[in-house]
Amino acid sequence: MKIFNLVILTTCIATLLSACGTTSKIAALKPEPSYATDIVYDKQISYANIPLEIQVADLQNQTNTHLSGLIYEDANLEDDKVMLKVWKEAPIIIREANGRLAMELPLKIWAKVKYGIDKFGLSVYDTREVNLNGVIKLNSAVTVHNWKLVTQTQIEGIDWVESPSIVIAGRELPITYLINPVLSLFKSKLAKKVDDAIAQSFDIKPYVVAALEQLAKPIEVNPTYKVWVGMQPLALYASPTTVANQKISFNLGMKAYIETSINAQPSLKFDKTQLNLVPNTLPSTDFSLSVANIITYPNAAALVQQNFAGQTFSSGKRAVTINHIDLWGKEGKLIVALNMTGTVNGTFYLSGIPKYDAATKEVYLEGVDFVLDSKNKLLKTGDWLVHGLIAKKIQESCRFSIAEYLTNGQKTAATYLNGYQPVKGIHVSGALTTMQPGQLILTPQAIVSMLEAKGKLAIKVDGLD
Repeated sequence: MKIFNLVILTTCIATLLSACGTTSKIAALKPEPSYATDIVYDKQISYANIPLEIQVADLQNQTNTHLSGLIYEDANLEDDKVMLKVWKEAPIIIREANGRLAMELPLKIWAKVKYGIDKFGLSVYDTREVNLNGVIKLNSAVTVHNWKLVTQTQIEGIDWVESPSIVIAGRELPITYLINPVLSLFKSKLAKKVDDAIAQSFDIKPYVVAALEQLAKPIEVNPTYKVWVGMQPLALYASPTTVANQKISFNLGMKAYIETSINAQPSLKFDKTQLNLVPNTLPSTDFSLSVANIITYPNAAALVQQNFAGQTFSSGKRAVTINHIDLWGKEGKLIVALNMTGTVNGTFYLSGIPKYDAATKEVYLEGVDFVLDSKNKLLKTGDWLVHGLIAKKIQESCRFSIAEYLTNGQKTAATYLNGYQPVKGIHVSGALTTMQPGQLILTPQAIVSMLEAKGKLAIKVDGLD
């Protein structure tokens, strides 16, 4: 009987000791990933300069194309006793002089002149056809208006190469004396002819709109993580022109929306019919762009894991070690899977809203806590892990630095501002002045940290110079 009682006592003690040394193995319910499909992306108002140059030599060539042959005709002899035809005899010469355009236009003039006397009731008239050659000198101011190069041309004078004379009542008179009244009218019409030819030569709208249509096409800058950048031009501003160094220069200032999106093309649409050219200086020179920094969940988890490396979290006789971490997104929150061993064994799940700490350049979790199922199961072992010091230490360690990603993002943005050519014939150049973190977006593939970059931007379009 004593032996039987001793066996029972030994068994009870062994069972009790075993219970005291056993750790709890708990299986918590895993929160399944889910991601928002209707993410609202911030679109930035940006301004960019589009410097344009027109070589005076190109203007000369185009003007000669649009101004040729017979350029003036007056076929009525009776109104002013002169019939007149004027041809462009040789190519017009255009050069830059003192901030304006100086032009020389060689002319050939055929005139039929009716001349004679009407005195004492006696009327004696004769007609004569003459040919004259000369070079008319013009001077023009240049502006850009309604997409066209606009000149205001004035006639400075005519140098006659050949000007015959006729004899009237014994006096020899140059033929120009008789046709000057007609030439005065012709000069004003010739000035308009030159202005019209220049306006036809350079209509910049087709070139600019074609370039903007190319720029407005969304570009997938990171195919792996489906990062897109789109632009919507809103308005253009034409600065005053300058004429110097044998070229005409002016800036088109562009106001546009810029949007960066993930997993889908930006919603921005360019409507070229609504694009106006405002004759005014660009209201700002600041350019804004959202740069998407990609941080994969495994990479972020590895950074968080470093905070737990070699650490055991203890409270009294109870302790746990975090062996492995996984991260994913669920309904705008970041899920942190903690695989622990120690007093409690198993994988448990925290969740919180990812936020950026500008002081430390870290992503941390706001409102971090164990998800409901994990919390309920841990509470069955006591609240030491849910509400105690260990929980607080674990929650504080759920953060990771993105300083390296910010640096890489800045380098990435700089590459797009240093001779970047999104499509053939369009060159982008500029410089960054500031860069600040913006939205944090959870996608199925990665955590996306949007960087708000600001700087200066210029867009050069081939085919306009």
